[in-house]
Amino acid sequence: MAERRMFAKTIIDSDAFLDMPSSSQLLYFHLSMRADDDGFINKPKSIMRMIGCKDDDIKLLFAKKFLIPFESGVVVIKHWKIHNYIRKDTYTETKYKEEKSTLEMDENNAYRLAGDAPLQVCDESVTGQSTQVRLGKESIVKESIESIVHSDPDESERTTKKPSMADVNSFFEALWEMYPVKKGKGQVSESKRRTLYAIGFEKLQKAIERYLEELKRDADWRKPQNGSTFFNSGYVDYLDENFVPDEKKYGRKEIVPKWISGERGLDEDELAALQAMAGEDQRTVANSPELADRAEKLKQTLGV
Repeated sequence: MAERRMFAKTIIDSDAFLDMPSSSQLLYFHLSMRADDDGFINKPKSIMRMIGCKDDDIKLLFAKKFLIPFESGVVVIKHWKIHNYIRKDTYTETKYKEEKSTLEMDENNAYRLAGDAPLQVCDESVTGQSTQVRLGKESIVKESIESIVHSDPDESERTTKKPSMADVNSFFEALWEMYPVKKGKGQVSESKRRTLYAIGFEKLQKAIERYLEELKRDADWRKPQNGSTFFNSGYVDYLDENFVPDEKKYGRKEIVPKWISGERGLDEDELAALQAMAGEDQRTVANSPELADRAEKLKQTLGV
């Protein structure tokens, strides 16, 4: 492995890179310095512990696509071949040939998963046909991230210690990159971004994935929300504590009594009496002895 590595200014001077917290940038440099000649690193967690970085730092690098994770725990620097040109006479191929075989080069000479393409929104109206929700690759990446980062031990620190606005904005940028319809970004206020930060990356990542799964299933009629709508309120229904899977929402068949379904037709007075029995119109019953009598007879008929 070489002792020297290079970095392209087109990558490290980009807004996407500079918007990250300094701890995430530091981790990127350390990982790059320890990568093999194809940009692979087999011990990212050890490097994180060595330099004192947190799990959120590597999650941010994954989310902003500076790193590509694999289920084996290995990661690769996405822009490795933009950073480094290694002569053939000094080049040593990576040991991680299986992981390397799943990659291809894009038009900018950066790594990407073979067959990978961004989720596309063809126009601003966003029809069901124009929205392509790609879940296969995303689920693989999610499993790979989980194999590298098994827990979030710093969640209590994140929720009790007030973060800087720079950290909050970097966190939000990573979430925004994951969402398909990037409209209304400026409508997500600083206070709302802090709320999202307190919830945590993993929970919100899961909420986005659940929403995208529903979109894919209902693509023939359902349009995705604008990013501003989702991050201001739409995500709430997809958090662990609120989420109800479709099979639980719609899987149970409701049993309707025959007298409601029309097999034994009720006239208007009987319906009014039934309403009164439910306590919705007690004043009417009290002022109408005839209706009260009708309600009592209806109770006997229905066996109530």
